[in-house]
Amino acid sequence: MSTETYGRRFVEIAEWPTKVALEAMLEGQLAAVSSVYGQLDRIAAASEEAAGRLRDGGRIVYMGAGTSGRIAVQDGVELTPTYSWPAERLVFVLAGGTLAVTESVEGAEDDEADARRQITAAALGPNDVAVGVAASGRTPFTVAGIGAARAAGALTIGIANNPGSPLLEISDYAILAETGSEPIAGSTRMKAGTAQKVVLNLLSTTIMLRLGLVYRGLMVDMRVSNEKLARRACGIVQELTGVSEVQADDALRVSDYNIRKAVLVASGRAPAEADTLLSLYPKDLKSALAHGPA
Repeated sequence: MSTETYGRRFVEIAEWPTKVALEAMLEGQLAAVSSVYGQLDRIAAASEEAAGRLRDGGRIVYMGAGTSGRIAVQDGVELTPTYSWPAERLVFVLAGGTLAVTESVEGAEDDEADARRQITAAALGPNDVAVGVAASGRTPFTVAGIGAARAAGALTIGIANNPGSPLLEISDYAILAETGSEPIAGSTRMKAGTAQKVVLNLLSTTIMLRLGLVYRGLMVDMRVSNEKLARRACGIVQELTGVSEVQADDALRVSDYNIRKAVLVASGRAPAEADTLLSLYPKDLKSALAHGPA
């Protein structure tokens, strides 16, 4: 596996001057990001099909072991506050369970039976989208889980850093970020992990775009849960409507801090009319705004 190879260039990295070592590691990080560029067509295709299935009420399933599993979890948990993605429409299938997010669970990555049990318990179906992440592309837990998800009819997306690996071969959409050897041999939390996070960022964000959760480059489905986000929401309403800060804040308060509704209210709709428009165009703010105030 290329991610496990020993890079002769870095044999003495522990003896290098600190800045020189940092420069070499940063170079590796930049190369990791660049490795994703050739996969954009596949990410785009996977995102579009995933959005099509999720429109019918499906769930996003994140699957992995160790570092890859933790990176997958990080991507998933951010969808709820950022896009108000319902928590009940997120499933995490992790080797060793949720304990593995903060602690190492030895041997869990080899437990194929547990992966299948977790998939069975989640009762996946054709509207669900399962994303499996493994640097090696060979992790038994992740490969078995993606296989079980595909057998259940879910759309499967595999993200790996080694070509020709089982995870890529078994997935409906195979995304390869070939990062090669690491500056610290075998430490896939570095280049491989960086590339995985980039792929997941692009994949999940593009899915949210295709689902209509972004309007004019702004997070109009953001969950307002604290003062900082309330200020950000106020700025979004101002940007989209041109009203003053006071007017934007009033619209948000009347709308119970639903940004879509607040935009409609700030644009001259009565709250009841805004509710009607949102029921007609639940994820299409552009069309809702196209209807003038009653």
